[in-house]
Amino acid sequence: MKRFLLLLLCFGVLQGAVGQPLPVAPAVSGAPELKQGRLVGVAIGSAVFYTATMILLRKAWYKKRVPFHAFNDNGEWLQMDKVGHAATAYLMSRGGYELFRWTGLNDRAATLTGGALALLFQTTLEVFDGTAEGWGFSRGDMVANVAGTALFMSQQYAFGNQPVQLKYGWRKSIYAPYRPNLLGKTTGIQLLKDYNAQQYWLSLNITSAFPVGPQFPRWLNLAVGYSGSGMTGGHTNPPYTGPDGREVVFERRRQFYLSPDADLSRIQQFSPTAQRFIGMAQFFKIAAPSLEYNRVNGVRFHPFLVKKD
Repeated sequence: MKRFLLLLLCFGVLQGAVGQPLPVAPAVSGAPELKQGRLVGVAIGSAVFYTATMILLRKAWYKKRVPFHAFNDNGEWLQMDKVGHAATAYLMSRGGYELFRWTGLNDRAATLTGGALALLFQTTLEVFDGTAEGWGFSRGDMVANVAGTALFMSQQYAFGNQPVQLKYGWRKSIYAPYRPNLLGKTTGIQLLKDYNAQQYWLSLNITSAFPVGPQFPRWLNLAVGYSGSGMTGGHTNPPYTGPDGREVVFERRRQFYLSPDADLSRIQQFSPTAQRFIGMAQFFKIAAPSLEYNRVNGVRFHPFLVKKD
């Protein structure tokens, strides 16, 4: 949950920044015009935000400290938490990039800076976990953090844009009421803690990957999604007895999706400022028809939102 809180904080800060007027490229060289005032302000603001956030999380989440240690949580939650780490690192990398591009920093330097900031935030949290009672440094989490950052940086260096994006989806699940202290008592907490309710999508821009005609919509994407369901515990589900005295059993299962998506930042009718703002806001997958497969239900079609289960 603490990583999602950090993600939401960063998302709000970055949206406010990229919504401001962007630097205008000089007419002669075409290179971005570096805004010294903005660069200094963003650098200082990032340092203050990092320090304040880490102090807050340290006091709120890591009260009981122990010697540094590692633990293996790779088998928990059908790896949904690992995909969440990758998605968080991807968004933070992209957000840092957009923030420093707003200062006029060139594309390669902004890409490196955005990726470095994302890894700094995530690695600091992993070190905190390693010295906290009940937690531990997770190598799997670090691999996921690096993977999400690498997805952003490699595409930005290779293509100058993001043909493949990581996105987040959510639908309310039926499992939170069975373990509200773990999965959340309210919808707001479930949004952060209920892995049954979360979906993660790899959204591919079709025109970037396939030779299509000029009339093909440049904004159309194809998204592949993943989620888990039936989980009321990390590794296994604890026994639960219903009001009628009978045992309630949930079957843990992976779910895979295929759905159309949209990259609205590729609509050229929008101004560059709007395109950049929309690109950040589109971390959330738009609702669209989807096909699902899981081993319990087989193939299912969802006409709009993914079915609550």
